[in-house]
Amino acid sequence: MHQGLRAGSGRRNKAMQEETLIEQWVGESWIAHNMPDTLWAQIVLGVGVLLVLSIVTGWIASRVLSRLAQRTLDAVGREDWARALSRRRVFRSISYAVPLLFIMANIGLLPIADPYLSFVGRIFLVAGIVFLFMALNGLLAAWQDIYDASRRAQTRSIKGYLELGKIVLWAVCLILAISILVNRSPLLMLSGLGALSAVLLLVFKDTLLSLVASTQMTSNDMLRIGDWIEMPQAGADGFVIDIALHTVKVQNWDKTVTTVPTYKLFSESYRNWRYMFESGGRRIKRTLRIDASTVRFLTEEEIEGLSRFALLKDYLDGKQRELEETNKSMGELAGLQSNRRRLTNIGTFRAYALAYLKRQRELHQDMLMIVRMMEPDAQGIPIEVYCFANNTAWVEYERIQGDIFDHLLAILPELSLRLYQAPSGADFARAWDAGRAQPAPGAMSEQAPPDTARAEHAAVR
Repeated sequence: MHQGLRAGSGRRNKAMQEETLIEQWVGESWIAHNMPDTLWAQIVLGVGVLLVLSIVTGWIASRVLSRLAQRTLDAVGREDWARALSRRRVFRSISYAVPLLFIMANIGLLPIADPYLSFVGRIFLVAGIVFLFMALNGLLAAWQDIYDASRRAQTRSIKGYLELGKIVLWAVCLILAISILVNRSPLLMLSGLGALSAVLLLVFKDTLLSLVASTQMTSNDMLRIGDWIEMPQAGADGFVIDIALHTVKVQNWDKTVTTVPTYKLFSESYRNWRYMFESGGRRIKRTLRIDASTVRFLTEEEIEGLSRFALLKDYLDGKQRELEETNKSMGELAGLQSNRRRLTNIGTFRAYALAYLKRQRELHQDMLMIVRMMEPDAQGIPIEVYCFANNTAWVEYERIQGDIFDHLLAILPELSLRLYQAPSGADFARAWDAGRAQPAPGAMSEQAPPDTARAEHAAVR
């Protein structure tokens, strides 16, 4: 029977003259002397022996090798790698690959015809290779986990490169598996792929474009995880939460996620707010529209009253001296009010608003700060406030902006100014009620004495 086993092994590989260790062990043990006579029993016994030995080798690879690797990593201070490899099932994939390769190496023990034996051996070899490549794929995934936990991941992402590496690994695995199953050299398949290069370029067009885009964005530091970007054409407005080879995920402010192809972020324009956060100042740009009918010159009494405001005292004193010198230089022409330079309430408001901004500690005083008048239109006279808050967080930024404009809106009546507001239905109703409540001129002359009627009419005018 032992001769039958050796003959089966010789049929599998006639060029090999030496026996394997398993064959020597079987030949020297009591199994060779108690081998059954029937062929099917020999096959069943051989399969059972191989299964038992594969379970033993799998247990050794799973328990002994994995624990040895974990203790080695812990000893060198890389506990994070040990946890990442275990989480990505690298050791488990190796423990599956080792028994399959062991069975493939000793499949010649079975008394089966050479063509069938060779095909079965190739199947086990392919299965073992697949699990080995799964272990390599898990190794790359563990590398990604370790990198994501580091500080460098906040500035540069390597996920695209690792995904490309996974694609290359699975392509190599596929070529090896097919070449082993058809019993041909992998170089023949590679030469066939060269002839299909045009088709492959068409199929992997998005992958190649995304690879180029990922490389350019990483090298030029165009996009990072955590950046706030706006891309209206893709419906993206929020923070980048993932940068992969093919796609970039953006979590919008409404908690939805927009997936944008990576190459579009390189070929199309978008707004990145990261540099605003890095500068430490967030822009405040808002317009107050003043009712044009309330703009006028200030009287001397009003100027004296406004001088009590601490924010206006220096401005009014300096402006008054400047106006007096200018008016004196005009000579007799200064006697006419229309020729004299005078202070306006809207100009004084702009000076007050700028002085108020310069007193605010929550505004960035080193950045541009201006209060300017823009071109009047049908909605009034726009007064634009342009400055930068020193806190870029959204909630704090809105609070600072709200506090500033609350004060500026409240100070308008002190300068006899009114904010423009389009009339609503309630405004028209009040005007209509006021018109109905006022008596007609003819009725008033009949009921009241002439002097009283004229006095009331003058009061109304």
